[in-house]
Amino acid sequence: MTKLDPKGPLIHEDCSIIDSQFGAYTEIGKGSRVAYSRLGDYSYCDRMCDIANAEIGKFANIASYARIGATDHPLDRASLHHFMYRSASYWEDAEDDAAWFEKRRARKARIGHDTWIGHNAQVKPGITLGHGAVVAAGAIVTHDVSPYEIVAGVPAKHVRDRLSRHLADRLIALGWWDWEHDRLRQALEDFRSLNVAAFLEKYEG
Repeated sequence: MTKLDPKGPLIHEDCSIIDSQFGAYTEIGKGSRVAYSRLGDYSYCDRMCDIANAEIGKFANIASYARIGATDHPLDRASLHHFMYRSASYWEDAEDDAAWFEKRRARKARIGHDTWIGHNAQVKPGITLGHGAVVAAGAIVTHDVSPYEIVAGVPAKHVRDRLSRHLADRLIALGWWDWEHDRLRQALEDFRSLNVAAFLEKYEG
């Protein structure tokens, strides 16, 4: 595995990056597109992902072919087609519809810390995934997902809670995703070997 960089993203070949920001130790898989988005520290996406208009927290795990914040078309007009808003591509005397693009980019998908979005899953625009949430492979998320909730299906529905509400609340309060890099290294063996309750007992102040 290529060593990741604290100064910025590892971007693999054939990616398209448009007006996006990346935290430390981030990685963008081969052939992915990231547009008008921000990825927090340690977050990554595997190959062929499509991410647009998204705010992604730290330690997000995004599997191959996932799509987050898929851009939508206007449903209340006479046509769905993008000749209406990408008009400059069709006529020399027409301008693109800047107001439409601004409206579309404002519908942010918000992905919490330490989340997992499975292979070929979709998170629609304007949706929030809480910290620690899991989206199963192939799911299409059309409603907000609570912290530490697991969802699956089309449309995605509740499967179970990943952790009890009590443990989930304590993990969120601990906020280990904000720890310094060196502190994460010091706790590495505990991340690997302790269950959640034991980890919390050790590290809660």
